[in-house]
Amino acid sequence: MTRSLLTPLLSILALLALWQAVAVTANSALLPPPGMVFDLLGQEILSGRLPHHLGITLARLGLSFTIALLLGTVIGIALGRHARVDRFFDSWLVIALNIPALVTIILCYVWFGLVEAAAITAVVLNKLPNVVVTLREGTRHLNRDLLEMAEVFGFGRIKTLRHVIWPQLFPFVITAARTGLALIWKIILVVELLGRSDGMGYQLHLFFQMFDVAGILAYSMAFILVVQIIEWVLLRPLDRQAQRWRR
Repeated sequence: MTRSLLTPLLSILALLALWQAVAVTANSALLPPPGMVFDLLGQEILSGRLPHHLGITLARLGLSFTIALLLGTVIGIALGRHARVDRFFDSWLVIALNIPALVTIILCYVWFGLVEAAAITAVVLNKLPNVVVTLREGTRHLNRDLLEMAEVFGFGRIKTLRHVIWPQLFPFVITAARTGLALIWKIILVVELLGRSDGMGYQLHLFFQMFDVAGILAYSMAFILVVQIIEWVLLRPLDRQAQRWRR
């Protein structure tokens, strides 16, 4: 365990050392050294501003992420199980995948106004197609032999779903969750920057207007750290759990 943590720790320390060296060489307010950024990060945490805006952004992330994952799982399984339905909606899915996120965000704000529901809808619509594609492919690759075996042994629908289908689909759900987390928080920042009066994206926009690079880096580091904690504490253990059935 110690060795597994040593390499990432050394990598981060090397990155900080490189950052410090470049900042000292540049000697510019446009690239503050790590110490200045960490000092500002501590001040923002103690003042309560960063926890407030971070909490709002995480609440939006959690709600939109959950909605997109649930809807995408249902739709993806339906498309994977029914070929005719999949052929009919395939072009819709391709279009949805290729619409720029910024366009979806702007349209949601224009149609629904600068309200919270529009922000959540924009994030869900941007993430939903990726979940659908992932779960559709997972459903297509279900082991037909196992399904036939379940039918021969008289498994009901619930038992088949629990013991045969779900263990095979679970890795695809985790994949959709992990890739979705990486995508969705970036979209949320743009949503907040364009149409909200709070959240991490809003604060980054303020720092941008003031050319406060230290503030931008401090808030970015805080959000990246939280997302990494979610990855390490929640998603990686679930990923290991998802692979247990293959052993």
